[in-house]
Amino acid sequence: MISTHLSAVSLRDLILVQAVHRHGSFNSAARAMHISPSGLSHQVQKVEQALGTPLFERGGRRVVPTAGGQRLLEQIDAVLLAADHLQQAARAGETAFGGELRLGVLATLGPYLLPHLIAPFPQHFPGARLSLSEGKPRGLLRRLHEGELDAVLAPPATAVSGISMQPLFFEPWEVLLRADHPLAGKRTISLDQLKTGEAIFMAESHADGEGYVQDVSLESLAALVTLRGGHALVPALAHDRLASMPNIALAKIKGQQIPGRDIALYWREASPWHDDLEVFAGLLRKLAQQRPGLKLIGDD
Repeated sequence: MISTHLSAVSLRDLILVQAVHRHGSFNSAARAMHISPSGLSHQVQKVEQALGTPLFERGGRRVVPTAGGQRLLEQIDAVLLAADHLQQAARAGETAFGGELRLGVLATLGPYLLPHLIAPFPQHFPGARLSLSEGKPRGLLRRLHEGELDAVLAPPATAVSGISMQPLFFEPWEVLLRADHPLAGKRTISLDQLKTGEAIFMAESHADGEGYVQDVSLESLAALVTLRGGHALVPALAHDRLASMPNIALAKIKGQQIPGRDIALYWREASPWHDDLEVFAGLLRKLAQQRPGLKLIGDD
């Protein structure tokens, strides 16, 4: 039997505890959850009293779990995830995704892929709404695991327990140059024609740290090239947007092995929308077939 003290704890209380763990700070968690720090502290103490043990060590620069608290926080995550599955199951019916697909997308992919997805989505999933979030792969996959998102579009990553992944397509990089670069008039360029010392690398396009790595939007990356010269590697889907910017030239990469990135669709294995997500993956593959340069993964 659940104790009287624990039965008084709400899911909202557990969500607040989870927020403190995630942010490592009562003040940051309070801002994110739109509650006063004192109110948040009171709710966390309520949960600790109900469980009969402290969850966090206080007094340091960062709030960290106690030894016993870490184990209980994992159970709290499981309870909240189960509650999310319960809510999704209650929403299940004739409408795909229970009426809403919460999709996370790479910030360097979303602006260039999603315009092609907005129109066909309601045609394939009548009555369902598409809610979009942009971010970095690690943050998006964390939000997926915690139940904040239903699916994520990102490059393939190390396998995560409880998460399914379906590879979709390969997107090649293109070379972005300032308009006065000696190679700017060429339609295709081989990588050995480029000087490594002139490269401005996007963090996502070059993982080993060589060169000048930037963690900025593609538009900002293009602006850096126009200011500093040199070149950058950018995803092919961004071609039209970047080509419209002044003082910019783009060229395809030629060679036996063209660099680029794979894009996959992720979702939780326990998701009640498994069949809908399979259909959604098929729609994304169909859209990829219609975009120049993209190649479906798994097709000969």
